[in-house]
Amino acid sequence: MIIVGRNLVETFFASRKGHKGIKAARSQYDVWLAIAGAAEWQTPEDVKRSHPKASILRSGRVVFNIKANDFRLVALVEYREGVLTIRFFGTHAEYDKIDAETV
Repeated sequence: MIIVGRNLVETFFASRKGHKGIKAARSQYDVWLAIAGAAEWQTPEDVKRSHPKASILRSGRVVFNIKANDFRLVALVEYREGVLTIRFFGTHAEYDKIDAETV
């Protein structure tokens, strides 16, 4: 997949440097990034095979759990084009304040 929006995640990590759990979150995000970047997802079922705990939403949105669900990543996946756009990255509490289907 072509991954767009990495800068959003980089900005998040830069603003939280030194916070509890941020190093582990960064490490797990890097693993997620490697898996997603190498993936050739054609359907939501392909995503679920790679990430069984991902939530498939309407409008092509997928919610990925990072660091045991402490952090959430919302992406818009355009399967036909092979493009994944990161729309949100934040703590679970921050995620609770957004509408993942429209972000």
